[in-house]
This record gives sequence, C-alpha cells and structure tokens, in this order.
Amino acid sequence: MTASRYLFTSESVSMGHPDKVSDQISDAVLDFCLAADPMSRVACETLVTTDLAVVAGEITTKANLTREAVDKLVRDVIREIGYVAKDRAEAEEIGFTADSCQVDCRIHAQSPHISQGVDTGGAGDQGMMFGFACNETNSLMPLPIHLAHRLVERHSEMRAAGTLGWLRPDAKSQVTVEYNADGTPHRIHTVVLSTQHTRAVMTRRGDTDYFTDDARQQVIDQLLLPVLKAERADLIRGKMVMVVPGTKPALGPDDIACHINPTGCFLQGGPHGDSGLTGRKIIVDTYGGRGRHGGGAFSGKDPTKVDRSAAYMCRYIAKNIVRAGLARECEVQLSYAIGYPDPLNIWVNTNGTAKVAEAKLVDLIREHFKLTPKGIIETLDLRRPIYRNSARNGHFGRERPEFTWEATPVAKALAAAAGV
Repeated sequence: MTASRYLFTSESVSMGHPDKVSDQISDAVLDFCLAADPMSRVACETLVTTDLAVVAGEITTKANLTREAVDKLVRDVIREIGYVAKDRAEAEEIGFTADSCQVDCRIHAQSPHISQGVDTGGAGDQGMMFGFACNETNSLMPLPIHLAHRLVERHSEMRAAGTLGWLRPDAKSQVTVEYNADGTPHRIHTVVLSTQHTRAVMTRRGDTDYFTDDARQQVIDQLLLPVLKAERADLIRGKMVMVVPGTKPALGPDDIACHINPTGCFLQGGPHGDSGLTGRKIIVDTYGGRGRHGGGAFSGKDPTKVDRSAAYMCRYIAKNIVRAGLARECEVQLSYAIGYPDPLNIWVNTNGTAKVAEAKLVDLIREHFKLTPKGIIETLDLRRPIYRNSARNGHFGRERPEFTWEATPVAKALAAAAGV
C-alpha cells in the first residue's frame, strides 16, 4: 500500500448471530402488532441466551398479543433462522433451538405520558439521527459494509440450501477495502469470515479441536470468491490467500488475505455461545462506521419512534441527493424533542463533494421533504408489517419494494431545483 492510499474496514453479522436473533424477534412482534393494528405503539426488547428467550417491552395495541401468540412468534423466528435439531443430542450441542428453548414474555402497556405528546403528532422521543449515502456502489452504500452484508447473506443462503452442510447459523464477516487518496476504492484488501459449524469439519491436534483447512478453502472458493466477483470483480487484483491461524503467509502486493475462523474452531455459537440483545448491532445496521450514528437502535420500535423513522428519512434524503448528482457523498442529521413535531435542526455534510452550497441543500431538504414524524410516516408508508426483513443484512442498501427509504423519487426534482 502506498502512502497516498488508506484502509477502511466494516463488519456484518448473519441472521443467526445472537444479537440479530433478538432483533428479528423484536421486529416479528412489531410486525404482528402492525398487521392487526397499524396504530400500535411498540417498544419491544428481546434477550436470548442458552435455551432461553425473554421478550419484554411497552406495547399498546389491538392485536391479540397473548403469551401464546408471543411464544409462537418467537419459535417461528428461531426456526426460520435455522436453530433446529434432528435429535436431543444435537439440541443439547446447539444449546438453543426453536423446540427446546423457554420463552418468557414480559410485556406491558406503554406509558400514557409518552402518548400525550405522540397523539398530537409529536416525536416519540428526543434524539439525533443520521443518514448517509455515497456513490461507491449501485446501492449508494459504502463498499466495505455492502460487501460484508453480501457475504453473510450468501452464508445464510448456502446454509439453508445445504450447499455446505456443515454450516450453522451464527456467522460474522469483515471486509477491508484499500482506498485511493481521492476516496475511490482501489482494491479489496482483507476478508474475515467466522462461521459456526458442525463436528463434520473438525480435526483433533493433541488436546485441541480445530476447524479444517479443507473447510477453510471451501469457504473461500464457494462463498467469498463468488460474492466478491459478482459485486466488484474489478477490485480483486490478486489471489485469495488463506491465512491459517498462527501463521503468516507470503502475500503478494495485491493478494487478498482471507481469515476463515481465525480462532481455530467455532463449534459453540449462537445464543448458547454468547447472549444476544435487541439493538446491539447499530453500526452493522447502518453504514459500517462510515458517517456518524445518533446512538438509537431500530428493531422493535414502531415508526412514531424517531430513532427508527427519522433515521430512515435521513437515509432517504441523503440517497436522493446523491442520486440527483448534487454530491458524491452526503450525510444528513435531524434532531427532535419528545412531543414536538418539527425537527430542531437539519445538518448536511458532503465532505467537499457537493455541486451546490450545503446551505442550499438544507433549503432543498426543507422544501422537498416532510420532516415531522407524521410526514415521515406518510412519505415512507411506515405503518405496515415490513420490519422483520430489515433486522438482518442491514436496514439500508437493499432495494426491496417494502423498503421505501431506499427509493429515490425526489432525485429529479432536487436536480432541477438546484439547476444541476
């Protein structure tokens, strides 16, 4: 790497990661409530650990949210993620399965003092939210987090299809990209993929279990390389080189170092290997560390909670600005006071890439976007059961029909108004 270049890294986690298990359960409860009652007020938190899922929170809804209903929702999510066992011995080894875990439901009604302000159109909480977009990828996401998401997404697809029969649901990816001095991607530098696995790909050396090098090569050949080629073949400038734990391989100047299960073994994983909580993967959920984060989590929250809805609007605004060609990258901040409808501030940062003054962009945002909680909900049509899929593989960067915050219908009007 030359002195004029630099590295940036982002990570993602699979749908089977314990924190993502919690996020998906919380959003499944939210979707269940919104499907029956679009005006539901939901703040749902989930904790998962060995053979236990605890669902708690403040929920006011007309949905039939009985303990039996919550129990079924939780087990359906766990089953879809892939925590299932063919027999009792496998269930004990996994330590957390859809059929074996206990479900503890601790839900009560939302505080009437919150409703006081929200019922009149105010924000459901105070706070500041950020959104980001850049032209590094077709999705207008930063490249490292985009690639990291695609790797764990492919991991889940391969596990579900049985392509690599020894995969289990828990996994983490990490991608380091080498950038040119002008901020454009130069090459893919390093990839890390840790995956939970069965005993089928373990070998014994002395008193210690290890993941086999043959399995590492399968991950490189069947998971990493196809994803990277499909996404950015032009940034694969050298060979994919396996890094065996405890060794330092000879790497060419453009080779990609591939760390597969670098601890040596990953048999015990998921909620049995580490507890999970809703909202603990906020950087994975957003931009992988590019741009700022206001600190508020998304999953389990209905759209009156500006932690979620205003963050979606910030992404929507930033993406429309970049798509309009007004800047190569754009970061937007909105802030709110609980019970008050209008944002307290609008802030824009384009890192010097804007074609018009940033003050002009603020004026365009005020003119073209509805920024009250009511306006955000109406613009993005957020009172629908659309959230469970957002709780895995990132809330941003996937142009699914229900993810309205990824659309760019305002781009043409912005470009025209700016005279670009």
